[in-house]
Amino acid sequence: MSMVTGRNAPLSQVNDANAELSTGLVRFKHILLALILSVVFFLIFCFIALHAYIAWVLSNPTVAPLYSNPKLAKEMDYESVTFYSIDGKRNMNGWYIPAEDSEKTIVLSHGYGANREETWVPMYDIAHYAHSMNYNVLMFDYGFASQTSREVATGGKEEKRQLLGAIEHVKHRGAKQIVVWGFSMGAGTALQAGLETKDVDAMILDSTFLLEPDTLYHNIHNQIDLPRHPSLEILELLFPVLNGTSLDQIPYNEVKKQDYPFPILFIHGTKDDKAPYPIAEKIAANQTHEDSDSWIVKDAHHELIFREHPKEYLRRVSTFLGKLEGREGLQAQ
Repeated sequence: MSMVTGRNAPLSQVNDANAELSTGLVRFKHILLALILSVVFFLIFCFIALHAYIAWVLSNPTVAPLYSNPKLAKEMDYESVTFYSIDGKRNMNGWYIPAEDSEKTIVLSHGYGANREETWVPMYDIAHYAHSMNYNVLMFDYGFASQTSREVATGGKEEKRQLLGAIEHVKHRGAKQIVVWGFSMGAGTALQAGLETKDVDAMILDSTFLLEPDTLYHNIHNQIDLPRHPSLEILELLFPVLNGTSLDQIPYNEVKKQDYPFPILFIHGTKDDKAPYPIAEKIAANQTHEDSDSWIVKDAHHELIFREHPKEYLRRVSTFLGKLEGREGLQAQ
């Protein structure tokens, strides 16, 4: 019995060996391709999941509970008040600080991630100053800061309606002059509300944050180095799912072009790492009201301008409010 090997092997055996090798190679390529695709899909899933987490965190900011009240903080008598957002969908909670025989009211519009106290401003000092100028003061919580029925943050879409409800509330309480004093996203929300109301006589806007693609990416990039594209596109797809709001529903382009019929004082720092100051400069440049003004503070930070320059801050605000008094007097004559 003989064995045939090597070059003497029958052609059929060689072909079988080649076929088996070819089949094994194909199987290996399929496995390798499956592994590569699995890794790619896993990375894509992780990338999208990261953006979903970012969108969820932005929509659900952590807000500290209230720790004080106007009486304890600044010896100001106050009333706990409730009122509805302008569309009647949301019950709002706040404090109303009355001034003696005054028909002037300042509505304080707090920023993102804060409640009506906004300790880093600090809001109680602002309220005390306004009250000392004989203004009634309304401090209230936006829906995302509620202690009882918290809602998602929407970049101003729903908050605008809540602010309009606050304006309507003080109007029903007899306010003849209404000033909205906003901070960060509360200032951007005020500008959105200003497009829809004729009841506002003036605004003071500190560190104005307007949610738009540029500021959204700017804030994300400050925390994590993600590519602008496709990150913005993914987030724009996720926001409507997570908080019911798309960026298209926020009228940032209209705000940036609007010449408001009432005077606005813009206050902004050049070292603002959340809301780049050129945006505030651009909006301020559009204003033609003779009493509108802007104060761009060198090296000042986001919402910390009052802390960093308290005397100059209050001097400029006093001058601005004084112009309202003068105009009111002229109208009375």
